[in-house]
Amino acid sequence: MTSYYMKRYFKNRTFYKIQSQSLIDNPDQRINDDLSAFTGTALAFSLTLLNAVVDLVSFSNILYGIYPPLFVVLIVYSLGGTAISVFLGKSLVNLNFMQEKKEADFRYGLVRVRENAESIAFYGGEENELQLLLDRFRRAYQNLSELLIASRNLEFFTNGYRYLIQILPAAVVAPMFFAGKIEFGVINQSVSAFNHILSDFSLIVFQFQSISAFSAVIDRLGEFDDLLGENGSSLSPRRDSIDGINISFKSGSPSVLSSNGSQMQSEPGIVLEICDLTLLTPRGGNILITDFNMELKDKDHLLVMGPSGCGKTSLLRALAGLWTSGTGDIIYHARDSRQLQTATLGSNEPSNIKPEGEELLQSSKQRRDNGIFFVPQRPYMVLGTLRQQLLYPTWTANIHQSPTNDAQSKAKSGGVVHS
Repeated sequence: MTSYYMKRYFKNRTFYKIQSQSLIDNPDQRINDDLSAFTGTALAFSLTLLNAVVDLVSFSNILYGIYPPLFVVLIVYSLGGTAISVFLGKSLVNLNFMQEKKEADFRYGLVRVRENAESIAFYGGEENELQLLLDRFRRAYQNLSELLIASRNLEFFTNGYRYLIQILPAAVVAPMFFAGKIEFGVINQSVSAFNHILSDFSLIVFQFQSISAFSAVIDRLGEFDDLLGENGSSLSPRRDSIDGINISFKSGSPSVLSSNGSQMQSEPGIVLEICDLTLLTPRGGNILITDFNMELKDKDHLLVMGPSGCGKTSLLRALAGLWTSGTGDIIYHARDSRQLQTATLGSNEPSNIKPEGEELLQSSKQRRDNGIFFVPQRPYMVLGTLRQQLLYPTWTANIHQSPTNDAQSKAKSGGVVHS
């Protein structure tokens, strides 16, 4: 399940859209903690339910054969206990859901302090960070207090429900014993069978706290799953002739002039072409750029300037295919038609990007093959070796290895590493 959700998380740059549009909170916790809790609890509940079914089949005939009215009392008692448990614990689902969220928010704040320790130290913002973290912890603590109160009320009822089981079957069967219709051993037998069957019928009563926590996990995973779904409206912008920015690659060799065996470069060719680009913000739909047209030729140098918030970075996001809300065409002209042989099979027609699924990964590779590289505003360091950092994002299978294995392989081959 982790592999399945991770693939969907990175598919179609969903991870970027979730973060940039603040669609859900703490996707890392949902992948790591919630998936683990879901699989473990689902397995435990499955085994408990299987055991209850076997137990119910085994003891139902025994109890019904002893005294049929006792079987009716058992059903009424279990249904009443279930209804009261649901009434007392109905708030536990939402409280468990919020507890997961607030604890994840607090943990995320601690991670941010670790990742930005030097910046915080330069600013001298220790007191501010402490106040922010304590405020997040206070919200988690207040929610936990409400959760404990609701759990206490439910636990009081559950314990009373368990203790009453010990005397209820004996009280129902006792008149038959005093009337001489049954022996004393039958009472013990009926109490044992009653306890077994009632435990099977009262799974909701005995497991309500676990079920409520499990329900909160299911809600968080369900919300995450809907967001990752291919039909999610928040992540799947419309792809038709009216809405959507089209990015394409067009192959074409630069024209040259021949003279006395020498070659002379003609006028610089177009490397980037933007046609009627209208760019909108992904969620708000605010217009950033309207009917923008531009041609960038080889060896040109372009500096985009403007006040903060006018859409400079947003234009780069559109060029990289991160933002597709709007209309227009972005065409990259390859320097050498051989670079597009794999993608276009030698055709000179534009090769359109369709940022969906595996095709998006292919489009990113195609962009790199054409010498197009974007540098983000914030530097990014990979969790890996120096080699992986230098080659990112063009790793291959034989390069992706741990530092330990890499060092061992160099030692065996007698290689020397120069800095």
